[in-house]
Amino acid sequence: MARIITLAFEHDPLWSRALHRADGSIVHHAHFWRLFVDGALRYPWSWIAGDGQATSVWIPPNGTELSERQEQRLEELIEVYIPDGADDFRELLARFEAAHPRTEPHYYLSLLGTHPSHRGHGLGMRLLAHDLELIDTEHMPAYLESSNPDNNRRYESVGFEQIGTFSFPRSGTSVTTMWRSSRQ
Repeated sequence: MARIITLAFEHDPLWSRALHRADGSIVHHAHFWRLFVDGALRYPWSWIAGDGQATSVWIPPNGTELSERQEQRLEELIEVYIPDGADDFRELLARFEAAHPRTEPHYYLSLLGTHPSHRGHGLGMRLLAHDLELIDTEHMPAYLESSNPDNNRRYESVGFEQIGTFSFPRSGTSVTTMWRSSRQ
């Protein structure tokens, strides 16, 4: 799962900037994504499509993306791998947290990615449709943040609506926050 996410987000408009290193290296991306995947695997709400073509990583209602220990590990990764961008990265995480609605329990799509060699075949969207069917049986809403504006229309096609935006510090790269109401 972490490998799929790492490859899927390698050229993402937001995450390629947030994880940027002056030396241009991207090997460290895998450490960050593995941490977030491992955090989500504490819950039974992550899936892989096919033989590793796409993956979805969900946090259930009242869950957290990372445990306290994983939060500490994230701080270590920030200091070791992106020291020049550490302040901006922390500010970005704070903006994610501030934008996340907390008034109603919901499922949170932390990560959705398709392996680059399988893009363009609808695998990620079919996986998302599968996930949303399960969420619909629980009559729960869902929330996500879209870090790539090209994906917003895809999310809208399955019932998500834009509820806000925020940007990466000092860059203008936007994140769209999206909500999908519960289905009765």
